[in-house]
Amino acid sequence: MKKTMYPLLMLLIISISAFAFTLINYKVKSPYEVKFAGGKIHGIFETLRANIQFDKTDPEQSKISATIDVESIATGFFLKNMHAKSALDADNHPTITFVATSVSKSSSGYQAAGKLTIKGITKPVTISFTFDDKGNEGLFKGSFKIVPKDFNITRSGTPDELTISLTVPVTKA
Repeated sequence: MKKTMYPLLMLLIISISAFAFTLINYKVKSPYEVKFAGGKIHGIFETLRANIQFDKTDPEQSKISATIDVESIATGFFLKNMHAKSALDADNHPTITFVATSVSKSSSGYQAAGKLTIKGITKPVTISFTFDDKGNEGLFKGSFKIVPKDFNITRSGTPDELTISLTVPVTKA
């Protein structure tokens, strides 16, 4: 009994290990872009931190999370920067976060469904993205839309909808 149990146990461990090692840890490298645009509002966030564990062949095993510092907003005009920080309540909510709850293949690449938190309000979003694998490096490109009012962003001049575009070069960690 022990003679057959040990080989089966080893086979099980090796099988599980094969799946565990397919996830690749990626580190964000500069320059990256997190752009937003809608109506008369446009700009970028200059600070992005992300934890990316991605497997392009089995994306369902992937884990993605990201944090943006609200203070890093840049609209190209200091007064708009101040208004945007105020609208996002940067003093009380200094970060914007995204945590993927699932990642899957789609007809045009991949989709990361998850929870986006802005101003302390969490809403579900789906980010459609592509991944260009370049060996030890890669490039994630994606976009999604939000309705600012859903996150209690109601300052005068706020558009009804914002498009968030991401271009994130990475290296294997």
